[in-house]
Amino acid sequence: MRVLLTGASEGIGGATCRLLARQCADTDQKLRIAMTASGGKPAPHDLLDDLHALGAETLFLTGDLAVAETCRDISERAVAFCGGMDLFVSNAGGVAPGRLADIDIGIWDRQFDLNVRATFVLAQALYPALKESTGTIVAVASMSGMQAHLGQAAYSPAKAALISLCRNLAQEWAADGIRVNSVSPGMVHTPLTEKAYADAEVADARKALVPLGRIGTPADIAEIICFLGSSGSSYVTGQNILADGGLCDSLLGRIPGIPNRK
Repeated sequence: MRVLLTGASEGIGGATCRLLARQCADTDQKLRIAMTASGGKPAPHDLLDDLHALGAETLFLTGDLAVAETCRDISERAVAFCGGMDLFVSNAGGVAPGRLADIDIGIWDRQFDLNVRATFVLAQALYPALKESTGTIVAVASMSGMQAHLGQAAYSPAKAALISLCRNLAQEWAADGIRVNSVSPGMVHTPLTEKAYADAEVADARKALVPLGRIGTPADIAEIICFLGSSGSSYVTGQNILADGGLCDSLLGRIPGIPNRK
């Protein structure tokens, strides 16, 4: 299996890499995986060691995905290393809280460059290789892209645009056998969100909002990504899977005065 995964951290990206490696090892498949992180992050040595122990061949790349030429270079190097491409997981992104009334235009543009344009440029560059293999794209969006999210002036619209991009890619590239889907995580405990969950009161309050009664884990999202990237979802394209433990759909049930509400 030949994979490019962006945002290879110890969060969702790392969990997805490890699961792919275990699945390939269990089925006697060879995994060649190119992974990226932003230029400011060190190589994830623990992750790389785990992948090597499972028999995977890895290529670790760094660069700013907000720069289109960097995306094209990464795509070229990934295809050369892997000898083609079967799966592109677009996991990298960024958050910049702010208000629409006063957000700086530079921050707005960078949020779209990281969360939307990078996926487009990478996918476009990978298109010939994905067409040859009738491959698959899975992008990590967010529940924030499915509804208004106060305080996320650019992030929420950018993730909404990413979901739309995936649906449009799915339609345009279906004739080439390329499937494109997205997954929208809800609240997930990752190294990026560790600060919030270190506060026990905040963690408990968040957990209480989720109908399933817990906060998501990177492994929860990795399972969905790997499903969408597998033959088990071979008739699924243009879909966005919301993985939020039931949070978003629970809003109307919280309205006071509704009969029979538990």
